[in-house]
Amino acid sequence: MADTKQIEDKTAEKPDELAGSEAPLLEHLIELRKRLIYSAIAIVLLMVACFIFAGQIFDVLLGPYRSIYPNPGDLELIYTAPQEFFFTQLNLALFGAIFLGFPFVASQIYMFVAPGLYKHERRAFIPYLVATPIFFILGACMVYFVVLPMALHFFAGMQTEEIRMLTSVSEYLGLAMTLILAFGVCFQLPVVLTLLAQIDLVHVDLLKKGRRYAIVGILGFAAFITPPDPISQIGLAVPMYLLYELSILSVRMIERRRAKAEAERAAAEP
Repeated sequence: MADTKQIEDKTAEKPDELAGSEAPLLEHLIELRKRLIYSAIAIVLLMVACFIFAGQIFDVLLGPYRSIYPNPGDLELIYTAPQEFFFTQLNLALFGAIFLGFPFVASQIYMFVAPGLYKHERRAFIPYLVATPIFFILGACMVYFVVLPMALHFFAGMQTEEIRMLTSVSEYLGLAMTLILAFGVCFQLPVVLTLLAQIDLVHVDLLKKGRRYAIVGILGFAAFITPPDPISQIGLAVPMYLLYELSILSVRMIERRRAKAEAERAAAEP
């Protein structure tokens, strides 16, 4: 019954509301190319700017590593090849460009998808476009303030009098940047699932039934995307499962709101 009403509502809307979806395939490909070019230009420009400030970005990312050395004089990072630090700075610039350019890339994705959506679907999309960078930053903060310091303390605790941890600058920064980007992307889970529920593609019963499969998938994904240590893997798997449960609550609220609106609409009909 609800699906029938939804179809009737869509067909009742003005024809020009879906004009974008009637465009030929070639026009869609041209539009996709344009959005990809805009995103690539933004990333390149940001990468140039971030390369200029690579030293400042390095100092920020070094914060968790400093936490394991109470005496700043004990902090030591090395590089073992003449070109290693230069390429590390390039990686820092790319990381900074992706981090800062994420909201712009998300807006380009929305601009590509929006013409093919109905009015109510476009309105549903905008709040999640705002929530996307917020959850990305939350994931990055989770790594910076919790997961990475815990992992570094764990590794530093394995040192002995004969064996010291001499960390390569590229390996440490690679670990930090990988975790920050991975957590930032994974923290989009409630945004994506809630958005799918908003356009009636995901239901709370489906998420409940898929909970056991979600747990296995989360553990496998965490083992694949993080370094092979238990701290990083558990540090990603636990927040992802909590975000999955948060998604279930959010989807339930959306379904209740939709059911209430449909009941009020049915009561208003003669």
